[in-house]
Amino acid sequence: MPRCRVSLSTMIFLVILQGAAVVLLCGWYLQLSPCSSAPSNSKVHVLLLSSWRSGSSFLGQVFSQHPSVFYLMEPAWHVWTKLNKPRARVLRMAVRDLLRSLYQCDLSVMESYLEEHYNVSSLFMWSHSRAVCSPPACPLTPRNQFSDETRCFQTCDAVGLQGVEEACGTYSHVVLKEVRFFELESLYPLLQDPSLDLRIIHLVRDPRAVLRSREQSAHAFVYDNAVLLEQRSIPAGEVQYEVMQEICRSHVRINERAILKPPPFLKGRYKMVRYEDVARNPLEEITAMYEFVGLETTSQLEEWIYRVTHGKGKGSKTDAFKITSRNATNVSQAWRTVLPYSKVKRIQEVCKGAMSLLGYRTVNSEKEQKRLDIDLLVPREPYQFSWLPAKTEHPSNS
Repeated sequence: MPRCRVSLSTMIFLVILQGAAVVLLCGWYLQLSPCSSAPSNSKVHVLLLSSWRSGSSFLGQVFSQHPSVFYLMEPAWHVWTKLNKPRARVLRMAVRDLLRSLYQCDLSVMESYLEEHYNVSSLFMWSHSRAVCSPPACPLTPRNQFSDETRCFQTCDAVGLQGVEEACGTYSHVVLKEVRFFELESLYPLLQDPSLDLRIIHLVRDPRAVLRSREQSAHAFVYDNAVLLEQRSIPAGEVQYEVMQEICRSHVRINERAILKPPPFLKGRYKMVRYEDVARNPLEEITAMYEFVGLETTSQLEEWIYRVTHGKGKGSKTDAFKITSRNATNVSQAWRTVLPYSKVKRIQEVCKGAMSLLGYRTVNSEKEQKRLDIDLLVPREPYQFSWLPAKTEHPSNS
């Protein structure tokens, strides 16, 4: 048989040609399928980061009712209530580690914070999660239908955490709502974890409206106030203002860290949302949030969003922690007709920097406060919320 001889130079040429072909094919593939920071088949992890009485429960339901979302409400409550007289600063790493496990659908971490005999009803506000009321966790609510909290509470309370864990693994998005983070730095390890694709939606609200809402349910915040204020002894009349000052400072810290020279792993993974913008244009704002985390809206969701934001009234004290059909615009403006101007003036002093940063105009008199034709919401601009001079290059939007 004749032998085929190939010279060394020919072999080198063929190897180079093969390599070039591979590079060209990869380039062609990447043009068709843009690369991302996470594998296409991996979960998206979302943190709804806010403070108490800022509309975060409503925002949580906006995500919870989506058929692609596994949602849990304020799991850090378990960390905060486990210890005797804890302090927020000491607990933040424990909260961070709890979230990491939950994002990975590992609910065994909850054993450290629950009583010996536990099930899903041991989880804080568990019935607010549609995924917990749906198969495979509980057969009550098909995934393409909206959950009923009352029916879920009555029907699914005996579900074990193993079933909830199994359910978590079947969703493309894991969303946690949390009001017990006051800076971003402790979240850095989660943002840098290659197994997580974390997106942060930072919900803020006019501090004057927050104060009014907190006063309606003051008894519910006594414990949390003490933890946030590091168990300091503060005169009773000053507690609410000290708390609001801490909340306002945290919004400034979080937003500045995310907008002013953010670390590379944070770019494109932070979005700030004002409750008032959601109240005015719910469908537009919610659709933008869905797009930010890779979700698509549905006609059913759009109808539900319209229904819960275009009801009648402003909500009562008994509805403080419930998602009912209300007029969202009236709710966002309620403080202007209810809150005494003396308190408005004080909260404006306490939260002056945050109000300027977040785009809330102050009022200078009771008359101005009650004139609802005066718009107190500053329109958003590309450079808004950064405190950068007007001539400075605008930071990129996330």
